[in-house]
This record gives sequence, C-alpha cells and structure tokens, in this order.
Amino acid sequence: MAQRLALQRLLAFPTRGPLASHGRAFGTSAGRRNTFNVQDGSDFQDRVVNSPKPVVVDFHAQWCGPCKILGPRLEKLVAKQEGKVLMAKVDIDDHTDLAIEYEVSAVPTVLAMKNGDVVDKFVGIKDEDQLEAFLKKLIGA
Repeated sequence: MAQRLALQRLLAFPTRGPLASHGRAFGTSAGRRNTFNVQDGSDFQDRVVNSPKPVVVDFHAQWCGPCKILGPRLEKLVAKQEGKVLMAKVDIDDHTDLAIEYEVSAVPTVLAMKNGDVVDKFVGIKDEDQLEAFLKKLIGA
C-alpha cells in the first residue's frame, strides 16, 4: 500500500513547470533512518538489544486502530530527537515470539530499552506531551 502511494505521488509529480526544478518528489528523511521494522529475532538482537543508543520498541498490529494513531505520532517525536534515540517497530502477528518474550498482552505496547534492558513501558495510546516526557526520560534529557 505504501509503495503504491509513493508511486502514485511520483507519477503525479510535474515534469514541467515551476515545481519540476525542485528535483525528486520524495526523499529519505532523518526520521526514517532512526525508525526501522524488525525483520526477525536476530535483527531485534542486533539492532535493539545490542544498540548503543536507547531504543523505543513499538509492538503493534496492522488491524489495531490505536496503533495506527500512535505509530506515526511516536515516529515524528523520535525524529525530533535528532538521532539520540531509535525506534523499532515490531508487528506482533509477524513476530509472536518477541511479543511473548517481552510479555506483550495488548497493542499498542511501547517499551523503552537501554543497554538491552527494558527501563520503561506503556500500553495504549498517549498524547504528544506524554510521549515527549516518555522519550525525555529515556534519553535522560
């Protein structure tokens, strides 16, 4: 779905006129580099547990309405931290083993991890002020 939307945007981008000189229709933002989808257990171990930076882990599901609200909100705030924290997205339907290991019983569940340890956690949706406080506590700001 996201690929189709990106392709539609690319195809709709003008090739002539005043907007054509601005280059590409889309790019990779710094926030995207700080957010990643976990591929499997070893990827989680490498990129989350062994991360030198603090990591916010978003356990979510495609069918979860609140997850669709929380995820983008959290990604935006992680991007604002300018690389001080990373965000890992874990789909519980694809990675049931990780959900069980980290005792995820409802989605969305968000873990704050530092040096491989869970240092904070919340379940459910939060407003931006609460999310900012969560991130600041994790970063130590």
